[in-house]
Amino acid sequence: FHVQQAEKLRKDLLLQAQAVQEVSNIYLFHTFIFVFHDLLTLYLFGKNSSWIMFLEEGTRVKLHKLHEVLKKFDRRKEWFLGKPLHDEESTIIHHYAFSENPAAFEYPDFSAGWALSISLVNSLTSKIEEEPLKSDFTIDLKHEVALYIWEDGKGPRLTGVAELCTLPEDKPRAQYCATTVSSHSPVCGQPVKSDNIFVAVKTCKKFHSDRVPVVKKTWAKRASLLEYYSDYADPSIPTIDLGVPNTERGHCGKTFAILRRFLSSHVPKTDWLLIVDDDTLISLPRLQALLSCYDSSELVCLGERYGYGLGQGGYSYITGGGGMVFSREAVVQLLVSGCKCYSNDAPDDMVLGMCLNALRVPVTHSPLFHQVHTHTHTHTHTHTFYLI
Repeated sequence: FHVQQAEKLRKDLLLQAQAVQEVSNIYLFHTFIFVFHDLLTLYLFGKNSSWIMFLEEGTRVKLHKLHEVLKKFDRRKEWFLGKPLHDEESTIIHHYAFSENPAAFEYPDFSAGWALSISLVNSLTSKIEEEPLKSDFTIDLKHEVALYIWEDGKGPRLTGVAELCTLPEDKPRAQYCATTVSSHSPVCGQPVKSDNIFVAVKTCKKFHSDRVPVVKKTWAKRASLLEYYSDYADPSIPTIDLGVPNTERGHCGKTFAILRRFLSSHVPKTDWLLIVDDDTLISLPRLQALLSCYDSSELVCLGERYGYGLGQGGYSYITGGGGMVFSREAVVQLLVSGCKCYSNDAPDDMVLGMCLNALRVPVTHSPLFHQVHTHTHTHTHTHTFYLI
């Protein structure tokens, strides 16, 4: 699905380039090995250009208008252009950066596209060779890229460009935009039937009376096949004890027990497995629509992608708090490979990421899965939302 979307965008850009008689080099990241640290690669590709423009597969571009916008900026200077975002409060995914005034720092909305002048790329290339990215974790790339470019005030801040938009392309105001978005919620055919998705909810005894009732009163009503997995068998819910003790940190033992149960005769055979925590909120109808874009016979691992040690040959993984979706074939290959936990309290999402990396199975990122803090009148909870 994503390859097809990227190829569609590439062809559209090439047609526009011919129409305006401009030469554009277009590279698809999935066709070559690339990490952000390797800006030298981009510099070599674009050394005869003035700008490097980064797009997401859902970004739509009016090339003539984009050229008009870029001509306003002196290409010999260091420019970092985009649609600015800022935090209204400090957030865990940004490591509580600028906690005293989160709005003081702006970073680009990747879906609107963002641009670097080749002069800035040249400077960043020299910097990266001397000082690689320090953070082990890559959680929100757009914020981390902006921080790296800013370099504690030594480098340029993001310059906001009004013509870089995230409006749907069919909106009247989009006529003033150089970029728009095709859709925030892709639909590729008939939604996957609810009885073809098996839902596994991870919980533990201390949350049986707190979190589980919220799940049952809200999104779980839409599930055809759902089981609650705990360290205690409570017939009133009911919960299933997988024989794995509750752990305060990682839940690797419990997650791998769920994977094994999914392939067993104890549950109905389905094409898709959704694993969520007991404080996750999910829109199952939207998930059913989203899964219409994927082939369950392929190795599909879908969710909000994080990275660990990517600058030193690390791996990507799906953060468990945002929900993890696996095709049956992906679960089969994971278990056949011999992948297992090094301890019951190991971080399940990261262990799965290591295993998938060893199998050369890509982790598919979707911004429609997201992990955030939410606030009630009396408490702050680490709830997670599935947003489409």
